[in-house]
Amino acid sequence: MLAGQLCRPWHVRETGVCCVTDAARIPRDSPANRGGHGVSTPNSSTEFDKKATDAIIFGWWKQYIGPRELAGVRALAARLNRADSIDALSEPAVHELMHRLDWQPTTGHVQALLRLARVLPTVREHTPQTSLAQRLGAGEPPAMSSLRFQSLLRADGDDLITALRRALLLADRCCNVAALGHDLVCWNAPGDRVRTRWCFEYFGAMAPTSVTETSSSEEETA
Repeated sequence: MLAGQLCRPWHVRETGVCCVTDAARIPRDSPANRGGHGVSTPNSSTEFDKKATDAIIFGWWKQYIGPRELAGVRALAARLNRADSIDALSEPAVHELMHRLDWQPTTGHVQALLRLARVLPTVREHTPQTSLAQRLGAGEPPAMSSLRFQSLLRADGDDLITALRRALLLADRCCNVAALGHDLVCWNAPGDRVRTRWCFEYFGAMAPTSVTETSSSEEETA
């Protein structure tokens, strides 16, 4: 049954996360299948659109993870919060995110997809004014100590997922979802630009332009 489920589009109704059995009623390229934002998804033949991708990721979170008052949403978020890679890739909602982003099953895209699917469900509130790094560095003492923050930045693989989940708990499960999604996609971009910018944000400083700009090719293959 799992293989059949993964081929069907999913969306949130008032009762929770539901399967749309008649896929013909909702075209794959319709705004409804992109989280209702009407944002064009990037593909291999067009320049990577950062704003569009951030909007797609935020729209997916808002639809599948954000409305915690729905039992189906709570159940999905709980599964993804404890999921390993195989568990996450067994969720139809995760494949829907990959479809909306128009990604291919390359190693880089799958790794980025797993970071998104396994970390974003820990976020319960979108705070557009503050990034995760800013929230971790706020307060006296800061929400996360500088030593633990350094450990987070040096983590990789499953250790990174665990560290980010714990960091979100320290940040009261709040941050700018679109910004976090973008950084999860670009986490391994050349030059450690995401990690470098996080260092500046943690200490409440503005990062230099050289680490806030990322080329389209770097983001797509991160």
